[in-house]
Order: sequence, then C-alpha cells, then structure tokens
Amino acid sequence: MPLFYASTVLTGEDAARALGDALEALDPLSTEVRDHDDGSGRWDVGAHFDGRPDAGGLALLAALNGAPDFAVSKVEDRDWVAQVRAELTPVEAGRFVVHGSHDRDKIPSERIGLEIEAAQAFGTGHHASTQGCLTALDRLVRAGLVGSNVADIGGGTGVLAMAAVSVWPARAVASDIDPVATFTARANASANRLGPRILCLTAPGFNHPLLAARAPFDLVFANILAAPLKRLAPDMARHQARGGVAILSGLLTRQAPGVLAVYEGWGYRRIDRVPIGEWTTLVLRRH
Repeated sequence: MPLFYASTVLTGEDAARALGDALEALDPLSTEVRDHDDGSGRWDVGAHFDGRPDAGGLALLAALNGAPDFAVSKVEDRDWVAQVRAELTPVEAGRFVVHGSHDRDKIPSERIGLEIEAAQAFGTGHHASTQGCLTALDRLVRAGLVGSNVADIGGGTGVLAMAAVSVWPARAVASDIDPVATFTARANASANRLGPRILCLTAPGFNHPLLAARAPFDLVFANILAAPLKRLAPDMARHQARGGVAILSGLLTRQAPGVLAVYEGWGYRRIDRVPIGEWTTLVLRRH
C-alpha cells in the first residue's frame, strides 16, 4: 500500500502538540511535531499514513485546532534504505569511524569502528552534529575522562552510546521519543556486540522510570535541537552527577550562546566547543 504524508503549520507549541496528539485518532504510522526554531513560534505537525488518509478527518482536526488544512502528498515509492546505504561512506571523527556493513573491511585496525546501517532513524554520522559529539567525546577521552554511567538522550541510531561504551567499561541508556529509533538503536547495539551494555528505550527527554533509576549520569549526550535543549536543562541538571559532563549538539552556531546561557543558569560551565561548518557542539560541566 502506498505511503502518504499529511502536514500543516501552526503557531505555538501547545497547539502543535495538541494537534499531534489528536492525529493519533486517525491511526497514522508515525507523527511528528517540530519547531521551526527560527524565533517565529511556528511548528510543523505531520503524520505518515499507510494509504491515503481520511481527508474529512484531517479537515476536522485542523479546524478544531485552529490550523490550516493539511497538505497531503504521496511519498515516492523508492527503496530509500538501499539508496542511502549505497551513498554512505565512512565518517571519521577522532578515533571513531562510523560506517555501514559494506565498508566493514575498510576500517583501520587502530580506529574504533561503529557499524550503523541506513534506517529510519537519525544518526548515521554524516551530520555535523553527530560528528561534533564524537569529536567532543574523543577529546574528553584524550584529556583523561573516564565515564561509567552514560545517557544518550534523543539517541537516534544509538551511535553515541555505542561510542561511549566502546572506549570505557561503562553502561549506557539510549533513549528517543521515536519507537522506530529505539528499535534501530537496539539492533545496532546488538550488531556491534554492545547490546548487553546499552539499554534502549522510548521516552521524551528524561521522562522514563529507568532513566530516573539509573541517574545520576556522569556523561549525557543530547543531540537534538536548540529549543528542546533549553527545555531539557532543568531535567538535565536533576539527572546529572555533580562534576558530570554534558555534550549538547544539534545547534546552529548562532543558537549556541542562547543554549549556553540557559545551562549556565542551571549550574553548568562550558569546557569545550566543537564547530563544524554552521553547526556547534557544546561541552559543559555541571559544577
């Protein structure tokens, strides 16, 4: 059955999330609520459907939530995973090399290979934010940091949790709001023979009893976006050990000062930054 995508735009996070929740009544394959993150206050609300969605139902939900009509489009029928796999090349970041199974034999023995297959989750290592996190981790290891309890919030494919337990005798939790990402991360951890040391779960931010039970964390990755990073700051401080390190990414360089200011208000201080192109990764310590 063909795949369809329905989307609209409206102003205000509360309204956007309410509409995203309401979309579940139409039984979509997945929904997403995403901030434009440009200061406009506008949010995208979208959903994937297995087959053409109920036009009347979409129109009613849009009207009830004060949103413009949904735009509905058919997703091109293409083997995206096969295409992405063919285009992926190994990515180096410090001691780490992120690669697909087709490049497994090309990884130098002195590097740490992290095998990530193309899948429906963010984090193949090709984005500057993921590279920034891996580079920041490499620098911390070189500076003598040894982590034992790691959280990867918004973990996508789980590559950052995998990197941490590859260099330390640590355990990690990789969480994501998307259950597809959770499934992908679990499969990747198993494929890299790291499954027993990485707990993969579905949760928004730190909102899961197993995350609370494992806190405080001495290292937290949060490779998401500027606005959710700001909202995450108080929970980050509550779940992180004093003296612990947070690696924050998914930030345009112009957004980094604003995020840093929020975290400074919660007791963090910057100890490093990794700029790659127009993106910046912040490395902070909780004092």
